[in-house]
Amino acid sequence: MSLDKSRFAQIVNEDARLNILEALNMQPSGQLNETLLDAALQRCGHNRSREWVRQQLKWLAEMGAVTLDEPGNVLVATLTRAGLDHIERKAFLDGVKIPRPEF
Repeated sequence: MSLDKSRFAQIVNEDARLNILEALNMQPSGQLNETLLDAALQRCGHNRSREWVRQQLKWLAEMGAVTLDEPGNVLVATLTRAGLDHIERKAFLDGVKIPRPEF
């Protein structure tokens, strides 16, 4: 059984979106700018362009998982209740990897 290119891209996107939500959740303010989120994603193995990071952030905003602000030329993401509910496994967002339960 082989993994086609589009399915692999979907898996990568879902994983990155979860990593973004988790990084935001680790902040007391629930906020990070795209530069710091890019660094967090690289630590998780997602070495992608800044535009790709922005696409993931905009997708998460469309789903209601984050809000976005753009002071200057940098996006700042803020975790929402829907994003937190996903991380806490209370309600799930389609298109975002489901977090593993903590034991």
